[in-house]
Amino acid sequence: MRVFFCFFISLSMCFTSCGKGGDVSPGDDPNFTIVSHDDDGFGGFNRKVVVFGIPIYAKRRVEDSRLLHAANIMAQYLDNDEDGEVDNEDVLNAMLEANAFMVMWKSQSDLIFLSPPDDMEGQDLGNDETIIDWHSNGQEGQFDASLEEVLHIITHAGYANAYPEVFGESQGSALCNAMDIARGGQFFEIPNQYPDEAWYHYDDATCEYDCMATEYIYWALTSMLGAQSNRGGEIGHEWKLHTPELVEETDVAIFQLLTNEEYAFPTVLPDGRYMQ
Repeated sequence: MRVFFCFFISLSMCFTSCGKGGDVSPGDDPNFTIVSHDDDGFGGFNRKVVVFGIPIYAKRRVEDSRLLHAANIMAQYLDNDEDGEVDNEDVLNAMLEANAFMVMWKSQSDLIFLSPPDDMEGQDLGNDETIIDWHSNGQEGQFDASLEEVLHIITHAGYANAYPEVFGESQGSALCNAMDIARGGQFFEIPNQYPDEAWYHYDDATCEYDCMATEYIYWALTSMLGAQSNRGGEIGHEWKLHTPELVEETDVAIFQLLTNEEYAFPTVLPDGRYMQ
């Protein structure tokens, strides 16, 4: 996860984004329009798509198809039943109040001169890690990282702010209490060795406790949605519960949180084909 760093934009059923037109292609998508913009702090990003008021900016070399794919993934996470309305307005409102955004890059050097206002919460996503075909080829091959990075901004800026006592990313929230069980203890630094009973073994020294909570909810929810079922060998060093059944049987605390209807978490894995 690479979290960088807060107004409501009205929507039409087609979620046509606002901003100035320009020499950019609108893209080929029935729900989203790519537009140019002059938004402060994003001068190096030549276009954007807005999903339920949340902008996704892209560098020039980012492919339109991948930008639109990320937009569809975000829409499906937020409106999982695809009825044209977000499933949890409190989450969306929290994201809007936090001025949540995403940026897409071709090379990580694209991020050097990114300078959004200080009151914004952002998440990045790479062009080459956005794998559209993963969804149609039996979930084999390189994983579609848009499923991870888009979810990060939704949980970090949305759920954590809307329900701080439940999904907050600091010590004592229900989410972090569940994570402490999953890691075999409350570790604010990476332990030399995780306890044998732990099933979540995050070992990135650059990721602090709050970041670990964001990663934890990603692993749990996407495993429950079936995204990790074919990846047990690839991810087992970090996350052992790669199927819905394993999460339900082993991580009772997080399973109960993520299936509580009050919070309206997705129940269907996004495939990048919102309302199609």
